[in-house]
Amino acid sequence: MAPIRIGILSDTHLSQPSELFKAHVETCFADVSVIFHAGDLTNGAILSAFHGKELYAVHGNMCDTSSRSQFPAVRKITINNFTVILTHGYGYGYHDIEDRLFSEFAEADCIVYGHTHKAVCHRLGHILFINPGSFGSSGTYAILEIDSELRGQIKQVPELP
Repeated sequence: MAPIRIGILSDTHLSQPSELFKAHVETCFADVSVIFHAGDLTNGAILSAFHGKELYAVHGNMCDTSSRSQFPAVRKITINNFTVILTHGYGYGYHDIEDRLFSEFAEADCIVYGHTHKAVCHRLGHILFINPGSFGSSGTYAILEIDSELRGQIKQVPELP
């Protein structure tokens, strides 16, 4: 089974996709078929940069009213029999966010969240936690590969000429 590659980003904080954002999207996510946006996209218009990709998004605390009504706070996604929870993380604390997410979504195989702007990719018990950091301010994102197992990696958004 060929792995499914998922591009993960969060906390873009944009109202429109800038030319630089579009260039970063093309560079960072060229070889993925699925995109997870873990909230604080601010305005759903930025998702137009991901044309041709299967897209899952949630809203965050900085999203406008239309994004809050268009995207849920939490999504449960099943891929290759793995359960992935996608959430922004607002409302689950800050310093103890992973403990609280673990308690609420203990059945998950992977929890993807944002909010803290701190990139992480590690296991807590049986759950793979991925926070891609902030695509906009810290310049990080993540790649999740799913086949018979889950593998995640944090990456740096490259500087473009």
